[in-house]
Amino acid sequence: MTMIKSLLATLLLLVTLSPCKGSGAFSRGISVNTGTSLFGIPRGGGLFGGNKQEKNEAAPGDQQKYPAMSQKEVEEWLEHIPVFAVTDSSGAGVVLKPDNETSVFYFFMSPMMANATLNQLKGQNSEMDLRVSAFSLGKIWFNILNADNDREVMLKAPGSDGEGHPTKGVEYRLVPDTRDLLGARMLLTMNPEDGEKLKAGEAMTPEIAQAAIKKAMTESPKFNTTYNEIPVFMIAQMRMQKQGGDKEGNGEPVTLLPMYFSLQNMVSTWQQFMTQAPADVQNVEPAINLMSLHDLIDMMQKESEIDFRNVVLVPPVPAADGEGRSGMPAQAAGAADPMASMGMGGSTLGDI
Repeated sequence: MTMIKSLLATLLLLVTLSPCKGSGAFSRGISVNTGTSLFGIPRGGGLFGGNKQEKNEAAPGDQQKYPAMSQKEVEEWLEHIPVFAVTDSSGAGVVLKPDNETSVFYFFMSPMMANATLNQLKGQNSEMDLRVSAFSLGKIWFNILNADNDREVMLKAPGSDGEGHPTKGVEYRLVPDTRDLLGARMLLTMNPEDGEKLKAGEAMTPEIAQAAIKKAMTESPKFNTTYNEIPVFMIAQMRMQKQGGDKEGNGEPVTLLPMYFSLQNMVSTWQQFMTQAPADVQNVEPAINLMSLHDLIDMMQKESEIDFRNVVLVPPVPAADGEGRSGMPAQAAGAADPMASMGMGGSTLGDI
């Protein structure tokens, strides 16, 4: 597990080395897949079970096809994922104007980043009655984030009793956690030589971390924007089980493939699993897979050899064992975390 720990250590050094805050090595290294051989398994291979011999012998045209997921199914698949935004006390969103020509509304995957934006706005005008509100990603994915931004909305100053003025062209941006964005870039820019150094136990110094970060920031082929490109991580060997059948849980268990927004959450889950795994699989190399949420949802809405209805998206959660997600003590992390006191709120933003 040396390499995974080293990768996490590199990301955590971001706290002191860059404005971003951030989060490996298994004993045999990491492989990262972002190509058409989805999830590290060649096209046509069944992700969710099936007879191995039949799978190998079947012609590509004979593979089972799963129907495309409908928009409603995708919305339900995303519904349990919270995103965060700065709103007024009535839940109306706060539109920011980075310049005279642009109006932007930000959703954040991280409540900490939303809270930082809130504090910045309150620092400019402490009398503004603003807060961080939580929304369901499923409720806003099609209706707001991927809708026609030419629709008309009403803009008015926070706290104003006036009717406001209509405007068009508001941009809606979904911002990933900077640690996971950087983690995605680092995974895409690590080469075999980097992995060998980590496996050899080379000490992770600030200089090495800075070099890795610079490489990730300048050479990554994907995830080069700070919004609307949300990394999703998974390990091809990982599975979850839930009770199948009816609502009472009767019937055969259902095998699910977990996907994570948080690289650190995924790594921690894998490490916990490996500590309990039989000795003969302790040195299994995890195939880490990475793709953007937009690409994933586009694939789900097409006929596929992958049963996406048996994929579960895991929302980011604080790290266990007394540490917050950035490595801070849980008490310190929780003090700034609006999640603890917030339910997942409105299905719409109203007039922004």
